[in-house]
Parts: sequence; C-alpha cells; structure tokens
Amino acid sequence: MTPYDNANGKPAKPADQQDTAARPTREEAEAAVETLLRWMGESPAREGLADTPARVVRAWEEFCSGYGEDPAALLSSTFDEVEGYDDMVMLRSIRMESHCEHHLVPILGTAHIAYLPDRRVVGISKLARVLDSFARRLQTQETLTAQVADCIQTALQPRGVAVLIDAQHQCMTTRGVHKPDVSMVTTRFTGAFQDDQDLRNRFLDQARHL
Repeated sequence: MTPYDNANGKPAKPADQQDTAARPTREEAEAAVETLLRWMGESPAREGLADTPARVVRAWEEFCSGYGEDPAALLSSTFDEVEGYDDMVMLRSIRMESHCEHHLVPILGTAHIAYLPDRRVVGISKLARVLDSFARRLQTQETLTAQVADCIQTALQPRGVAVLIDAQHQCMTTRGVHKPDVSMVTTRFTGAFQDDQDLRNRFLDQARHL
C-alpha cells in the first residue's frame, strides 16, 4: 500500500527525507505480531496461532486499504442531466467501519451524507465509497466526519454538504470505562447547510426518522 496523508487522501510526503524503502516488510510486520503474541504470554508455535501473524497482517491490509486511495478521484465522474433538480440528495444509514488511532480497535456505526447539487450530481455509491476510503485508515471520528464533508465539498463544489456519523467506539465499550450502550455523534456542515438552519434541521430530521 502507498502511504497517504490522512488529512486529504493525497500521497504523503516522506517524513525526515525517508521514502517508502524505510517501510517495514511484510515479514517484519508478521514478526511484530509474533512478538506481541509472546508478550501476551502465548506460544506463537502452537497449532491455533501458527498462521496468526500472517492472517493479522492480511486483515490490517484490508482495514487500512484507504491509505492507497484518493477519495477525491472517486467523485471525478458526475452527471449534468438532472432536469433542473436542485434539492437535497441524501444517503442514509451507510454502514461505517473504522479503527481508532489511539487503541487500534474498531469504530462501528452509521453515516448520513447529503449535499445540495449545483448543476451536477454524482452516483450515490460514490458517496459511500468516499466514506469507506477515509474510514479505512486509523481515525478519530471527528477527523473522519470533517474529511468526508470537505472532500465532497471540494470535489463537487455543491451549494452545501452535511455529514452525520453515529458510532460506537470499542476503546470505550470493551475496555476502559466499559460503557457498551454509548454512541458518539459528530456532524459537519458546509455552505447552505451551515447557513440555513431550516435546511440543516431537515437533514437532521431525515437522519433521525429511519
């Protein structure tokens, strides 16, 4: 996977003049998992764990596949023939899976995304793919919410964007304070959604009434 800047989805500049050659190899990553297993008190050689380091590395390749994507490119293909439609376009209850950058445990929830088109629209599946592209990185929910909204605003130049994410954090539900019924809600509004309270309330009302 190519290292990407988590803030904007663009290829990251090498830190301290280091390039991708400094990135650990797959073998080194698997060895790190084996070290962690030994630290837990386990025996990596026992039957049930013999292939675990390789499985873990493959899993994290999937969990963090967003680093190798440019979310804005997903919105490059648009449609102009919309018969003058200029009202809110909203995609509700998109399943969202990410991982907390503080504890490397899952963040699971749903997202609601809306925008006000300005002469052009995008295929609705692309909105979900933009969410996935940012979510498949180590994240905080606040950052993820802002990234999705700002990417859509920049790429499509609509009259406004609204994003709401409602998610449970396993770093809070399965460890630490152990509060399994708590979810976190974050929002980001741009353009007309930020300026027009009635429009914003309509978005929030439709997000609540599923």
